[in-house]
Amino acid sequence: MLIICGHQWHTAKRPRSIREYYYDKLLHVKTGESKNVAYPDSPYHYPYEPTPYDALDTLFTNYSIKAGSQVVDFGCGKGRLNFYLHYFQELAVKGIEMDQDLLKGASDNLRSYLHNTKNQQQPIEFINCLAEEYRIVPEDTYFYFFNPFSIQIFRKVVDHILVSVAETDRDAELILYYPDEKYIDFLESETMFTLKQEIIVPGLYDWDLDERFLVYDLI
Repeated sequence: MLIICGHQWHTAKRPRSIREYYYDKLLHVKTGESKNVAYPDSPYHYPYEPTPYDALDTLFTNYSIKAGSQVVDFGCGKGRLNFYLHYFQELAVKGIEMDQDLLKGASDNLRSYLHNTKNQQQPIEFINCLAEEYRIVPEDTYFYFFNPFSIQIFRKVVDHILVSVAETDRDAELILYYPDEKYIDFLESETMFTLKQEIIVPGLYDWDLDERFLVYDLI
């Protein structure tokens, strides 16, 4: 099982690459940030910020997800990771999103994606609920977080994942993108996760040293 975790949201804008336009057009979706960023009412949830396509290319060039796996993306927003994995790696994917407006964007993208692509062998689903209320099932084997919420919620979600692993034994790995120090401290001081690999995002890392993935595995 792979768990992929996120960064501390910030207002600084990353330089946009041609991939931001190319991949959305290829997948027939619109997953970029809205012009007016919507801030959640809860202080424990962060605004939508999609993972850069450059970063996704780097991650999945250096790391592979086992065929037949199911990926759960917590705080999926408009579904960028979900469509990327479904199209390029033919994986089953779920997106968990609490914001109804973002979920509508993901649903609109899903209709366009399925209408314009032939890759429909694996399921792709979006669910409107709080991350800590999502019931993890044994088929859920990979989990992705890109700074959707605070350390308090992250703790609860990781605890649910660990309970599920204890009930249905399976391997566990965790990847943090733009790693939050609070996430790292929690994992390294209160869990059995250990650092396995660091993946730097070229170009982006040149101007921000947090533009990297940290891969943890479970002892």
